[in-house]
Amino acid sequence: MTAVDASNAPGGGKAAPSDQVHRWRAFSLLAVAYFMTAVDMLIVNVALPTISRKLHFAQADLQWVVTAYALTFGGFLLLGGRAADLLGRRRVFTAGLALLTAASLACALATSGIFLIIMRGVQGLGAAMVLPAALSIVMNMFTEGAERNKALGLWGAIGASGATVGVLAGGALTRYAGWPYIFYLNVVVGGAALLLTRRVVPESRFEGARRHYDPLGAITVTGALVIVVYAISQAPSVGWTAARTLALFALAAVLLAVFVAIEARAQAPLLPLRLFRLKTLAGSNAVGFLLGASFYGYIFIGTLYMQQVLGYSAMNTGLAWLAVGLTGVVLAGPAQMLVTRTSIRVVMAAGLTLTGAGILWAAQAPAHGSFWADLAGPFFLTGTVTWIFIPVSIGALVGVTERDAGVASGLIDSSQQLGGAIGIAIASTVTATRTRDLHTQGHAITDALTGGLHTALWVCGLIALAAVPIAFLLIRRTDITQSTTTHTTTTQQSQLPEPAPAD
Repeated sequence: MTAVDASNAPGGGKAAPSDQVHRWRAFSLLAVAYFMTAVDMLIVNVALPTISRKLHFAQADLQWVVTAYALTFGGFLLLGGRAADLLGRRRVFTAGLALLTAASLACALATSGIFLIIMRGVQGLGAAMVLPAALSIVMNMFTEGAERNKALGLWGAIGASGATVGVLAGGALTRYAGWPYIFYLNVVVGGAALLLTRRVVPESRFEGARRHYDPLGAITVTGALVIVVYAISQAPSVGWTAARTLALFALAAVLLAVFVAIEARAQAPLLPLRLFRLKTLAGSNAVGFLLGASFYGYIFIGTLYMQQVLGYSAMNTGLAWLAVGLTGVVLAGPAQMLVTRTSIRVVMAAGLTLTGAGILWAAQAPAHGSFWADLAGPFFLTGTVTWIFIPVSIGALVGVTERDAGVASGLIDSSQQLGGAIGIAIASTVTATRTRDLHTQGHAITDALTGGLHTALWVCGLIALAAVPIAFLLIRRTDITQSTTTHTTTTQQSQLPEPAPAD
């Protein structure tokens, strides 16, 4: 059974108007918290040159201001989701929001690069508690089918726009207030959300769940992912085939293998392997990972191009990215309707194709380009990324029982954020390697840097296009049309006792 406010419980007939108001009020507050976590991923991007000067950062270490957040965020999302299921989703949401807010204050007050990177990691840990708890509460407030698709459609639009709005907000705050204010913003928003949470958001927990945890699973999977990103980021300086690089990749592979073995035998696994029997869930997570790698890498590289090649200010860079965010918001409504009326994979494949094409178009921008001639078209086209975020958010929860709501929410968020961390590391590495090679060959530094950024954008675009066949191969065509039947079945299953682990 589930401890959920009766007025917000899913199923059981049509909700009264007052119940609808209560649910959407709770959704609004949860969405604000989600928006904070999405914005925090890239809000520092346009401020990186300023932070580098003020805190005396080495150029090679700048990516860790972004990556430290993404790694702890993605690495602990599964643990945060399982903790939400067992301890209470509102309780974990509140604790995570408090940690995120406190770490944001510490980032604003940072006087050294090392301290800022550490606090960015703590921010990511808080976000890893907030996001899966929030999404699982949303999942359990709305019935699977058209109603939940509407809520998750809005949720996906928030995720898609959060990254670009983060760049805009970062530019404006850096330009007019100073870089610490990109973190003070979180303190204000997080503090207000904390005051309202207990009043507005219902508590939710699967009472039948046994309170066993999987710390070894959390340690092994997080360690593996940190090692992978570190190895990728250091490969340009030590060599891709160097013994150190190969040893790090081998160690990461061993840790991932140990993680899978632990999950197959754990009494209460961090990631129940039975979830991957849901084909649409598995496919959505695979696409979500590639989406994160492609889109976050694209924003990271595009920001560097505008600031370091075209000489844009932080404010102008943020305004340029607004083209992507506005397009995404406009296309969110049609995306949600098309998913409900057609299929997840068709909308997802269309979004991946258009977004990949837009990124490849951006890779043609010259060293002396302009916004309207060279960037506006690609930016508006990549706004179709909403058509990926929304079906991915919906598909990752199709057929999931209430007892696994938190871990399934953590899994899709983890896929996207870790994809983003690795994508940024790969894009940064490709840019540095190609720029150095071109400069060594005698190209001017601006032309060499432009060539390096172009190569990284080609990689990001091809990653998006590579996800298209995965969408068709792994995602079932009939999942949305069968959603009503699935909801009935999974609701009944959620009332059954927890079975003995069989994974």
